[in-house]
Amino acid sequence: MRKTIYPARLILLVLFFFIQCKKEDKIIPRKISLEQTSESPTFIKDLPNDLEKLPKGMIWIRGGEFIQGARKGDKMAMAHERPSHRVIVDGFFMDEHEVTNAQFSKFVQATDYVTVAEREIDWDEMKKQLPDDTEKPNDSLLKPGSLVFKKTATSVPNLYDYSQWWEWKIGANWKHPQGPDSSIEGKGDHPVVHIAFEDALAYCKWAGKRLPTEAEWEYAARAGNKEAIFSWGNNKDSLSFMANTWDGEFPNSNTKADGFERISPVKNYPSNDFGLYDMAGNVWEWTTDWYNTKYYGSVKKEKFLKNPKGADSPFNINNPYASEKVIKGGSFLCSESYCASYRISARMGTNIDTGLEHLGFRTVIGIDEYLNKLRREKSND
Repeated sequence: MRKTIYPARLILLVLFFFIQCKKEDKIIPRKISLEQTSESPTFIKDLPNDLEKLPKGMIWIRGGEFIQGARKGDKMAMAHERPSHRVIVDGFFMDEHEVTNAQFSKFVQATDYVTVAEREIDWDEMKKQLPDDTEKPNDSLLKPGSLVFKKTATSVPNLYDYSQWWEWKIGANWKHPQGPDSSIEGKGDHPVVHIAFEDALAYCKWAGKRLPTEAEWEYAARAGNKEAIFSWGNNKDSLSFMANTWDGEFPNSNTKADGFERISPVKNYPSNDFGLYDMAGNVWEWTTDWYNTKYYGSVKKEKFLKNPKGADSPFNINNPYASEKVIKGGSFLCSESYCASYRISARMGTNIDTGLEHLGFRTVIGIDEYLNKLRREKSND
């Protein structure tokens, strides 16, 4: 029986309302390009010369090193993006774009998978994740659903209170992004959303891939541009041509200078120098790292980190009941006045049982993992 997990944003809204009112053996082929500097360990850089088949729809990201975290010239950087630190990653394959509705539909058709947002809610189970004195909300709220963005009628002076622009909507899920009356018909090329961490992992298992680490994601987004703040460089004025973000005053007025008010199709904006699309804006993307606000500070004394997997556990003093993972890339809701999370180093913590209208994912696979996958496929033929 599948364990029931509840949407963290519903939990947080409940709190706000009542408080405020078998592992695979690794195989490294002989012909993989291995590089080493005088100060760095050996790492996988290039593909083996005799690799006959490449994964469809994925880009090879050459291994290398980079500085993870905020750049000195980034005036919009937040404290949890610092201090920056030296990281080395092995080469890996990454989806050229976010997983789409069409791709996720194939997964669901093959497995009959039911996402977190589509599952029935049991208050007796849900309250175990809440403070003991939390009162039960109205039964009308305890139905399958997810959080959908709603514009406000006027300016919002307090941008810390996200309940002003997030609405819990019964029947909202990946098939109905804005609620039961909405549909993804004709939107097969849009990123799938309302995807909780568990949902993304299930897709990855079916596809024989995995989610990226935060370091892999950030390294891929940077695409070799050492001092760039954005995936296209340092020119902030290019934002509306390069990414789907919020143009105008958030959250009440969007000029749609980038062509869209909400989600856009994948590959609608230019790719970065690695050939990856939507590494800024459109929808946030899951990574495997725990979100821990103390993590960057704890690794600053290290000479370098190789293939880091982040903190051992989550920590966010502002959300103590949450088990949060790092999400990257920002979304169509990001604006300079609110979070400016279309920057490469930007990061945010989101609870693992949360699905939102602006949250999706893309997958990766390491060369050793890919070779094992090819071996399994060959043995099944």
